[in-house]
Amino acid sequence: MLSSTTRRTTTTLLRGSSSTLASKPSDILPSSLNASSNHHQLDQRRTLLGLVHAIDKRAYRWARGVLPPISKTENIALGCGTIGFDRDIFSGNPSLQHLIDTYQPSLTTEEQSYLTNQVTTLCTLLNDHDVVTNKDFSKEAWDYMRDEKFFGMKIPKEWGGLGFSTEAVSQVLAKLATQCFDANATVAVPNSLGPGELLVRYGTDEQKEYFLPRLANGTLIPCFGLTGPHSGSDATSLIGSDCVVSKHPVTGELGVVASFKKRYITLAPVAGVVGLGLNLSDPEGLLGGSGDEGFTVALLERGHEGLRMGPRHIPLNAAFMNGTVEGEDVWIPMSSILGGQERCGFGWNMFVECLAEGRGVSLPAGSIGAARSVVAGVGAYSRVRKQFRVPIAEFGGIQEAMAKAGSDGLITIAGGDVMNAIVDNHEAPMVISSVMKQNCTERGRRIVECGMDIAAGSAICRGDKNYMGNAYMSLPIAITVEGANIMTRSFQIIGQGLTRCHPHMSDLLKALQLPPSEEKHGVKIFVKQFHKIVGHGITNFFGSVSRGVGATFSSATRSKTAYKNGDELLAYHEKQLLRLAANFALTADLCFTLGGRLKFEELLMGRLADALGAIYLGYATLHHYDRRRGIEGLEALTEHAMLRLEREAQEALYAASENFPGPLGPVASTVMKMGCFPLGGLTRPYSDPSDTLTKEVSRLLTTPSEIRDMFQEGIYSAPDGAVHQMTDLINALPICVEADKVATSLRREKREPTAEETNLIAKADALRDALIQVDVFEHATAEEAQPGYVRPALQGTEERFAN
Repeated sequence: MLSSTTRRTTTTLLRGSSSTLASKPSDILPSSLNASSNHHQLDQRRTLLGLVHAIDKRAYRWARGVLPPISKTENIALGCGTIGFDRDIFSGNPSLQHLIDTYQPSLTTEEQSYLTNQVTTLCTLLNDHDVVTNKDFSKEAWDYMRDEKFFGMKIPKEWGGLGFSTEAVSQVLAKLATQCFDANATVAVPNSLGPGELLVRYGTDEQKEYFLPRLANGTLIPCFGLTGPHSGSDATSLIGSDCVVSKHPVTGELGVVASFKKRYITLAPVAGVVGLGLNLSDPEGLLGGSGDEGFTVALLERGHEGLRMGPRHIPLNAAFMNGTVEGEDVWIPMSSILGGQERCGFGWNMFVECLAEGRGVSLPAGSIGAARSVVAGVGAYSRVRKQFRVPIAEFGGIQEAMAKAGSDGLITIAGGDVMNAIVDNHEAPMVISSVMKQNCTERGRRIVECGMDIAAGSAICRGDKNYMGNAYMSLPIAITVEGANIMTRSFQIIGQGLTRCHPHMSDLLKALQLPPSEEKHGVKIFVKQFHKIVGHGITNFFGSVSRGVGATFSSATRSKTAYKNGDELLAYHEKQLLRLAANFALTADLCFTLGGRLKFEELLMGRLADALGAIYLGYATLHHYDRRRGIEGLEALTEHAMLRLEREAQEALYAASENFPGPLGPVASTVMKMGCFPLGGLTRPYSDPSDTLTKEVSRLLTTPSEIRDMFQEGIYSAPDGAVHQMTDLINALPICVEADKVATSLRREKREPTAEETNLIAKADALRDALIQVDVFEHATAEEAQPGYVRPALQGTEERFAN
């Protein structure tokens, strides 16, 4: 294909030749000869332009041929949600200042009061060990959640809800997670997929008036039935959830007859209403142009004829309600279709636009709660617990795990803050929400694993004193739901990101989807967008080279303590992120060499998802620092987090360059290496944080500090006098640290303690002895509690002695 530049040059030359001929002596030739010459030149010009157009048309048809068919569902997905900062990253030129100026998460006075009062009261009603053992909450806890509208936080006040912001909902969920992960999951569902939010956006007036007040006051607990046995992470395939438009055999009323078999449905065993995802077909054309076939959502109340809800799954050791929703040949009137008949076939739009909140806010909130718990509780435990007469916080392995947990915690909190503000800005970023879901739930798992490794025996023995074990068993659930992380990382993030967020790809795809009758228009758009993509790639190539060399130089000449200056910290890391964004954008452009095959290159897409996630979370971390700067020690923690994120992005991009697939893979790999790493290893300057920085971060997280105070802002703290392991550890920390200082001073000065010092050391020792204990049970099962019960192994021993 000839480029637009080539065509412009050709046209200019032709015009220049004509002009030149007219000014030379040949213009004195007979007019018939001049006319013949001009006509010949015009023919040449038309021939060249016709050739160019023929080549463009051939290229257009070739591109249509290699592009996999885009289904109706995929087309809807491409048009759903919004794009914003994710598009900036794909362009290669994101702006930290724009992020800071645009997104400012905040709480109203009412929301802060709710966190301080109602959420704290609910946490007081919940004993995590009892909840997991009994596999349910007490009636008192259920009633309190209903009465205080925990299930209606996102429902507008006009319908009786609280009308809270996304930031408020996130903080409520995170705080609940610090006390009871099952409460977090239970409150999350009604405030994300609902179907409360779907009703607010799409419900008919009658549906809103009936359901919303009852959802807001807790009369009806909602659930959303989407996933089936053969769907898994491809929930919208709706295999085995079919309905056919028909007329009621008696009344003649228009409706659907549905058969469905749903599983993994959170709150289904106790739900009063279910939003049911169905694949609607209309073979007899009864819809009459009002509504369409496809993904449709129905609202069915418990007790609807033929609807079965109640049986439970037990996800790992969790207690939150989760189960099945089933029915065969269930009659559903059109009045029960969410949004009425005209919204038949509109379910995918509803689902995708509301999914951003569930994936990007509710699930990461659990990881935020886990991060706060680990830093607050395990950080204190590492000073309280001694081995070899030394607090384990002084051991290098503990310091490494503690620093990783802290910086991952900061990254997760920062990412959540920006995501919440984006949603509160009336955006629905599908790509960023996927990044948040996959990246933050994975980091949450790593945070809890670090906490478990540090707390060791005290973290594996169940009971009231264990504040880690249930979180450890719950986070893998968050990783699997609403799109398993493996699928989200290796397919969805980049697959959707390239088509939705690339500056020029969306228009090019639309051109390739035009019908044959509009081929001429399609060719024109295709050529225009293709040239833009090429130009975008060239710009990113040279941007990558220049930024890569500059970033390498700034990294090589930077002092190890430069991060202590906040302005320099921001400037340096923003420069590195700009370089990485240009690298990422260039790589995204090179993905077009794969054509339709990209859809199947999941290893490549997974690596690019890692890079995109690290870049987005890097900007979020700098955004957090800019908002919270002034907290003593935040520079060290931010530096630790940024160094890790930059290395993650660098290694993901390098692995992609080493393994770029496809027939043009070697060419793309060479171009990528030249653009991203022009000086080879010298332009891969990012490495893990130094041991000195790791020790400093660990010290900040395991001693009284403003950084610890920041993490403790959102945790549940039990009232005075209550026995609560995490609260007791937090309260014991300053006493134990002060006692250790006194003991060190006594050894150094070789003197006896004063009476006050003796009392302090004795108090610290008593606290240590109490807080390192684990729960012990006389019996582990109801059977063991029966009078005269003898364990089978002991019975066997007696029999052996008798023989």
